Amino acid sequence: MIPMQFSPEVRAAKATGKAIVALESTIITHGMPYPQNRDAALAVEAEVRDAGAVPATIAVIDGNIRIGLGADDVDALAQRTDAAKLSRADLAVCMAQRGVGATTVAATMICARLAGIEVFATGGIGGVHRGAEHSFDISADLHELAATPVTVVAAGAKAILDLPKTLEVLETLGVPVIAYGQNDFPAFWSRSSGLRAPMRLDSPAEIARAHRLRTQLGIPGGQLVANPIPSDFEISPADINPFIAAALAETKSQGIAHKAVTPFLLGRIHELTAGRSLAANIALVRNNARLAAAIATELSRIH
Repeated sequence: MIPMQFSPEVRAAKATGKAIVALESTIITHGMPYPQNRDAALAVEAEVRDAGAVPATIAVIDGNIRIGLGADDVDALAQRTDAAKLSRADLAVCMAQRGVGATTVAATMICARLAGIEVFATGGIGGVHRGAEHSFDISADLHELAATPVTVVAAGAKAILDLPKTLEVLETLGVPVIAYGQNDFPAFWSRSSGLRAPMRLDSPAEIARAHRLRTQLGIPGGQLVANPIPSDFEISPADINPFIAAALAETKSQGIAHKAVTPFLLGRIHELTAGRSLAANIALVRNNARLAAAIATELSRIH
């Protein structure tokens, strides 16, 4: 039996058929400094509740998959410096060692599927890193989207990545990439990457129907819903790209690689933008949580 524990709030939602939105926990442990990480995580949960759904923040604690965390759990996790960053490859090992770990997009999708949760809100997915033709650094998130039937709401892929290559890999893997309310694929801190999204849908109901029909057609995998950051918090590509370039240069000069790359880049860009990128990051995750709650609510009505 899989060691999995549901919070009372999530258990009650499952029993009554109420909409549930999965949330990752690496935003708590690897995305922001304390106490902004704790406050952001609780604010995202509040957005889901205010939109009429139940949040289920997912993490591994003492070897158990926790589906839904209490405020005390979030605070304790936010202050830990030793939590593992869990993706598909690490999840079972961390559980076997009765460890503590925060789930990435891929691991959160796996746990959400096991828990019967169909919608997941995050900031931005991982993808093909710049220079991947030499490093072969490609996030497991892309293959998870192709394999696991969860609709993921994100502000596109993280702008630190090679976005054209990320879209190409998603196309090869057969993952629907759906821009919400616009034709362009968003770029995390920016509403447009300059790339056209493969598909566009304009309502949560349409996205929910596409999710359900994909299952009925027997097509494996999930959907990526690319939700642009609210315009009030957008950082234009012209403003953010020099900071991304500077941070990427530092990863090379300091020999930072593999799982350490993304947390380093996000932290360094936060410093270079004097906190502006962090404010944008929080705003986009909250925006994604609202849309995910609306999609989950629509899905709860479709049987």
